[in-house]
Amino acid sequence: MGWYTLLVLAVAVERVAELIVARRNAAWTLARAGVEYGRGHYPVMVALHMGLLVSCLLEPVIAYRPFLPVLGWPMLVLVVLAQSLRWWCITTLGPYWNTRVIVVAGASLVSTGPYRFLRHPNYVAVAVEIAALPLVHSAWMTATLFSLANAILLTVRVRCENAALTRAVPT
Repeated sequence: MGWYTLLVLAVAVERVAELIVARRNAAWTLARAGVEYGRGHYPVMVALHMGLLVSCLLEPVIAYRPFLPVLGWPMLVLVVLAQSLRWWCITTLGPYWNTRVIVVAGASLVSTGPYRFLRHPNYVAVAVEIAALPLVHSAWMTATLFSLANAILLTVRVRCENAALTRAVPT
């Protein structure tokens, strides 16, 4: 569990880095008359991500989940790929990337980087990470519960983001 704990802590540190970038980007977009949408679901999203990290550490201990190399190593690869995709999204969107939905009216829709292929690649990264991180150490209950909760949350989030972009960004 020692190295798995370090992995989960590394993901937590990565989340803090994201929040630092998001806070800086929020200030930048709000200074350009950016408008925030979907404030109501944001605390739920934060709770989901915090709960995931805690549950990743608890389930293997409480339920005696072993590290199974045939499952754990491929899931670790998926976690690393998800992080890579997320940071590709962050760098592609630059100051427009955020953990909140903040849109600057008149800004162009980004269609480079991973956005050439998908409208919401960051959410693909999130979904993969939520499923894969717990499975690195066989925490299948955490993977299942949080993947389902994330699917529900992303339904709300993507609807909110698409509506905000439709209102504010020229096509």
